[in-house]
Amino acid sequence: MSSQAVLQETEAGAIAAPIVECVPNFSEGKDLEKVRKIVRAMQVQGVSLLDWSMDPDHNRSVVTIAGAPEAVLEAAVRGVGKAAELIDLTQQKGEHPRMGAADVVPFVPVSGISLVQCVMLARQAGMEIWKRFGVPVYFYEAAASRPDRVHLENVRRGQFEGLRKNAHLDSTRMPDIGGPGVHATAGAVAVGARQFLIAYNIALATRNGGPDVGLARTVAKEIRASGGGLYGVKAMGVLANGHAQVSMNLTDFRQTPMARVHAAVAESAARHGAEVGAGEVIGLIPEQAYEPNADWVRQTVGFNAEEKVLERRLQHPQAWP
Repeated sequence: MSSQAVLQETEAGAIAAPIVECVPNFSEGKDLEKVRKIVRAMQVQGVSLLDWSMDPDHNRSVVTIAGAPEAVLEAAVRGVGKAAELIDLTQQKGEHPRMGAADVVPFVPVSGISLVQCVMLARQAGMEIWKRFGVPVYFYEAAASRPDRVHLENVRRGQFEGLRKNAHLDSTRMPDIGGPGVHATAGAVAVGARQFLIAYNIALATRNGGPDVGLARTVAKEIRASGGGLYGVKAMGVLANGHAQVSMNLTDFRQTPMARVHAAVAESAARHGAEVGAGEVIGLIPEQAYEPNADWVRQTVGFNAEEKVLERRLQHPQAWP
């Protein structure tokens, strides 16, 4: 059954089949052929490819798939295996923090499935990843097995290099499945279950025109939740595509809409003598997060709702590479 079909209820009011989204992040954003092979490995009947993108500056790629839960689970596990085969973290560098060749694999409920059920999918996926490929697994967000691993930044602390050095020596850093250390070249993967997360970046322009990463870090610190800023906002300042950029994950778009995030970044930048430039949305956003007349939409490069809104993309998925 296609994703389009399962989205629709019959005239008799039958319950639609469940749909889960998975958004694996891979630590490769420069080698197109490697990323194509990873995406191609995820082609499973019952799974639609909604989006995939590469970011050479962060050296990272993000893939969005959706479909029947068991099929999506299988597709995600295959993607992790192919990434472990192709990506050597001892040779990999990038702006974005990472702990694994397949860095994070979150399962997200879309329709007809609960977050608790996605936790079970995450646990199943973790066991399969270790059994098939020997890549250790940490569980995070709703799938976390311990309180100190709910937040991804805690799980990924020290990144690949730190975990390779300490995981087998420190019981607090050992994986949830596998180990005690991490895979020699593929590291470890964080597998989780969560609600929708929006990856949103905003470039900053200074008055003299040059990139100022220090400014981006200052703005990021002011607007993120951990710095006393906006609820559900994680942010860091980086250099990307020759621009200083505030790179953000928005974990609760209902309480903190994208328009409010954009305004907060603009206000903070203005206080420091800068202004916001082009925005960028990585992956997809849910329909409820889309604000057609908002400033963030107008300033996001090439934003097309038919391609970037998940519910609309489900109706017209991409062809597999």
